[in-house]
Amino acid sequence: MTDISQHEARYFEPAFIRAIENILASHADGLGEYELIKALQTEGYFEFLEPAPATPHELYRAHFLLYHALYQLNDREQAGGHATLEISPLKIRRIGYQSGQPALGRHDPLHDFYLDRSNLDKTPEQANALIAAFWEQMARQDHRGEALAVLGLSDPVDDQTIRKTYKRLVMTHHPDRGGDHERLQSINAAVDILLGTF
Repeated sequence: MTDISQHEARYFEPAFIRAIENILASHADGLGEYELIKALQTEGYFEFLEPAPATPHELYRAHFLLYHALYQLNDREQAGGHATLEISPLKIRRIGYQSGQPALGRHDPLHDFYLDRSNLDKTPEQANALIAAFWEQMARQDHRGEALAVLGLSDPVDDQTIRKTYKRLVMTHHPDRGGDHERLQSINAAVDILLGTF
């Protein structure tokens, strides 16, 4: 296993985030995690992944270092009211803010994990569990638009609005109140996709 700890400090410096910003600026439609890492390698980053194949430990560390920087950039962009980042293994892109647009984005449950630098030292087993959870979340995100439409909503929308809308729809469509059982089931399925059990 390659020891990369001595090289990691530069991944927590502003220059790394600027390199990511520049790459995203030249890919308006976004790019996947793999493509972004390859682009960053041309800038001199992630050299510890070469030569292939990288170990699971190295792959996890690259993933964590990238996402740590992405969530920092996302926080900065949102705080300035400029943009939000779409952050997923298959699509990483900057989504610009337009005047009159509701609050940017919604809280990502992985945000706190990736901003906690102590999580960089997870074992490969812990990393595998994280990645499995990450892909489960991605599967939910694939159906987010459809689920929001069932509730009469569209992005950007926060979890609190989803909960309020759900409670209102349940009151309207519950069979005990003369509503339709199938409609209620579709509402419940939609909110499970969007929020899980809450």
